[in-house]
Amino acid sequence: MKKPLHHVTDHALIRYLERVEGVDIEAIRREIGRVADRGIEAGANAVISGGFIFVISGPTVITVRPQHQPCLKGRSRRRRRGA
Repeated sequence: MKKPLHHVTDHALIRYLERVEGVDIEAIRREIGRVADRGIEAGANAVISGGFIFVISGPTVITVRPQHQPCLKGRSRRRRRGA
């Protein structure tokens, strides 16, 4: 599939999911919050649930990733120039 010429923002993607696909984003946000609540209250920096890791910073869930995905911490995600 050819890459589009124009960038699509996260905001536009979320609105598309809500308005076109009918996904209830707020229900998903509440579900993620409920999963993370106990970990946040205990001061954890992550919660594992259903094969996923909910990464926490302070009182905020900042990302969700598969449990068995290698962590890139300490490694640059950017490719070197010319690589």
